[in-house]
Amino acid sequence: MSEQLENNGFIPYEFVASETNWFYNLLGIDDMYFQTETVEVIASHILSLYAAKVAAYARDDKRLEIRLDKEAEDHAVYIDTSRPGVTTTDGPRYEQRIDEKYINGATATDSFRVETFRSSSPLPDNSEQQLRCYFVYKCQFANPNPDPEETNIEIVGDKLFLQKATENTKAIYQELLINAVARSGPVIKMFEIEGSREKRLVIAYRQGSAMGFFSALSDLYHYYRLTSSRKYLENFSNGITIISLYLRPTPGYENSSRHPPIEAAVHQILKEISLLYCIPQNKFQGHFISGRLSLQETIYAHCVWVFVQQFLNRLGSEYTSLAAILDSNNSAHAELLSKLKKRLRSETFTSDYILEIIQKYPDLIHRLYLNFANTHYVQTRGEAQDDFLPTLSYLRLQVDEVLNAEQLKDLVSKTVVSENDRMVMQSFLTFNAAVLKTNFYTPTKVALSFRLSADFLPKHEYPDPLYGMFIIISSEFRGFHLRFRDIARGGIRIVKSRDKEAYAINARSLFDENYNLANTQQRKNKDIPEGGAKGVLLLDVNHQDKVAVAFHKYIDSILDLLLPPASPGIKDPIVDLHGQDEILFMGPDENSAPLVNWATEHARKRGAPWWKSFFTGKSPKLGGIPHDRFAMTTLSVRENVEGIYRKMGIDQTKVRMFQTGGPDGDLGSNGILLGKEQYVAIVDGSGVLADPNGLDREELTRLARSRKMICEYDVSKLSKDGYRVLCDDSNVTLPSGEVVNLSLIHI
Repeated sequence: MSEQLENNGFIPYEFVASETNWFYNLLGIDDMYFQTETVEVIASHILSLYAAKVAAYARDDKRLEIRLDKEAEDHAVYIDTSRPGVTTTDGPRYEQRIDEKYINGATATDSFRVETFRSSSPLPDNSEQQLRCYFVYKCQFANPNPDPEETNIEIVGDKLFLQKATENTKAIYQELLINAVARSGPVIKMFEIEGSREKRLVIAYRQGSAMGFFSALSDLYHYYRLTSSRKYLENFSNGITIISLYLRPTPGYENSSRHPPIEAAVHQILKEISLLYCIPQNKFQGHFISGRLSLQETIYAHCVWVFVQQFLNRLGSEYTSLAAILDSNNSAHAELLSKLKKRLRSETFTSDYILEIIQKYPDLIHRLYLNFANTHYVQTRGEAQDDFLPTLSYLRLQVDEVLNAEQLKDLVSKTVVSENDRMVMQSFLTFNAAVLKTNFYTPTKVALSFRLSADFLPKHEYPDPLYGMFIIISSEFRGFHLRFRDIARGGIRIVKSRDKEAYAINARSLFDENYNLANTQQRKNKDIPEGGAKGVLLLDVNHQDKVAVAFHKYIDSILDLLLPPASPGIKDPIVDLHGQDEILFMGPDENSAPLVNWATEHARKRGAPWWKSFFTGKSPKLGGIPHDRFAMTTLSVRENVEGIYRKMGIDQTKVRMFQTGGPDGDLGSNGILLGKEQYVAIVDGSGVLADPNGLDREELTRLARSRKMICEYDVSKLSKDGYRVLCDDSNVTLPSGEVVNLSLIHI
């Protein structure tokens, strides 16, 4: 190595040995780096470090800043300078880069492992800065395609990990693998390091279930003024990721009276990891990184931000007066009111505008959060004031004055600078008052769920009162479950958005769509004991491929609020202001039909005594009747339609049919197969298919049997007047001569 550096000629001969020794022996870099990298690469890194020192000297700057990165197909190296325990926003943010490039998209055939080390000594002439190194290696699994339930670490582990890991580490990881496969959420363990103040935290979770989690963990322990001496991320071929953190106080930590003992800080981190897992990157992350707000406060604000987008009462008294004047039974009047409501809501308070307002008032967020926490946080054993390990959540409630609703309303009015700001910030009080129970403080959650009282909904907008209302929020989706009676059933719909514009439209109307769907179900069920219900999940614009992940989190987080605290599925108590046992009954709907078996089995694993009746549409082996196979909904609708045909003496073969919903779905495909009408147009998620002379029945039957969208329709079977316009098409000339300049279809 010395010879290589001497030949380069850039480092003076007398400094080569000292620079090489510093890099090899004093920075704490793992031996794997030296085994993996070539002599040329190591020499270039030593030279780069020396050049950084020279550059700092030349600008008379004692801050030695190093930024090294090398990315290859099967491995990567990142080295930079950092102040321990501090998250910076102006640096290279290598952890976010590693998350996005190597961790978020992990699969059994394309996974990476990460090793991170911090130098044991500070940099020369700068006692605050240390060197931090990241090494990323592509996994080489012993068995790349095991059974998903496989937990034997020798089968699912990476070859290099199995070769390097100690027997103690293997034993710890083996236990977490077993628990993680059996659970939906993260498994978290803490271990003492013998002869050291360091604490080792080990976290196991399912790959792809928490984007940005690796880098967000650093923000969490930095908030509590801890740093990591080393950390590891290991992927396993059964779909489990395990992160191991070695945490220690930052320099000067325990000399400050402002900081709790490291044991209390680690205890709080353990409690908050599952909260971070639900939303690793929340909308108020900047306040968290700066230390202005805690993780709990920022995620609380994120949830209320989602709530405000749906329920800010911004239509005004004029809308109410107009609604009273118009005839509610007149369809034209009803349509006018609906369009007016959508326009008022979309053009006055956008999600970005609401976010901008909330960002301005971190002190108000803090006060409003304390009001929420004072109601829903349960002090558990080991958190008494005289205990050695009080949680920081509990201490905040003891140190800071908790204001009641009237005091907070007065504080908001005195603090905000405009009427719009007042409306948004007072919506926090509406949210706090509406929450009857939540899993916000349970340690095993996978998404945040809130059981709300629906009393805050304005009667003129929602004349039929809801019986039950749940809102569920995670990084992959937001969703509701609404019902109009205690005993009510309805399907769970998963909504996708083809682009950001479509997502914005779907996000604005999410609750209204859910309410209308559940209300339709309620009216349809008027003659049977079960009332109407519906659940809707809207996938985040950046997580359109996370259908299964979102559904699993939605179901599990709702179960948190349905199961009693003493059940096997819940370990910590939940404050229950509702005070009544609840059972929800669900069924399949768009994009959820293949997942109902999992939901049924999961309810059984969670100890729900009603697991057999939880979902309809499950497989016969679980006691169900598959809706799609037996065309249950379609048969009911079809019987009604054919009754009308008989009553009116109509020949159905002469009826021209327009259908929304394509041949790829249950209802659309079964509708095509059961009917004999002449189809003239179909609209589905891929576009519009139309032919005034009638679409080819044989071709439609082919699509219906194979469950394919109209984008697969053979256009050679269209007549001269027929056409197909897909969502991504533009400048399409229709047979009539009309030109479709831009795609106007947003499904």
